Amino acid sequence: MDRKSLVFTLLVVLFLGGAVYFLLQSVQQGAQQALAPFQQSNAALQTQVAELTHPTPTIIPDPVTYISEVRALARLETIQYSVEKVITAEVGQGSFGFLFGDKLLFVAHGIVIAGIDMEKIQTADLQISGDTLQVHLPAAEVFVATLDNQKSYVYNRETGLLTQGVNDLETLARQSAETEIKNAALEDGILEQAQRNAETFLYKFFQSLGYRNVVFR
Repeated sequence: MDRKSLVFTLLVVLFLGGAVYFLLQSVQQGAQQALAPFQQSNAALQTQVAELTHPTPTIIPDPVTYISEVRALARLETIQYSVEKVITAEVGQGSFGFLFGDKLLFVAHGIVIAGIDMEKIQTADLQISGDTLQVHLPAAEVFVATLDNQKSYVYNRETGLLTQGVNDLETLARQSAETEIKNAALEDGILEQAQRNAETFLYKFFQSLGYRNVVFR
């Protein structure tokens, strides 16, 4: 085969190869376009199935709001506790607990805030004797003892084979958790610390007003 024939043959091969390549590309694109509606339908079906098996709760607040009371406060918050408590709530845990029982473990995270109510201070509670200011503060009290709902959760729940569980068991666990969190802070001495912190803060406050000697009674 001479040189011209060889060159011609190579050109023909390149041309046929290019034609086959573009033909395959066209077929592939056509197949993808043909399958696209089916793929979209399949994706939509998968989304619907996922929504059925794992539904997202819809929260719809009532558009009407009632303000029942507005009250002015003069609270001096002087300490905050962050408390974690594990609560066990159970019912029907006798011999037939595996059939009719219901038990859950609730991990509660909460905060307790304490301080003194400045509104309770009367004129007679502030007395000046020479260059000394005598102050009678009201007793410290707990202002807030509540759960942190973003951090609190049900760790585990076991229900009997023949029961669907008690509807308000988690609610009872949450109510008990708030009480236990408050009691834990009280046992740790939150009120005593709140009282000391209040005296420390007010001591500096009264000194800034010009009272060099301040005594708390």
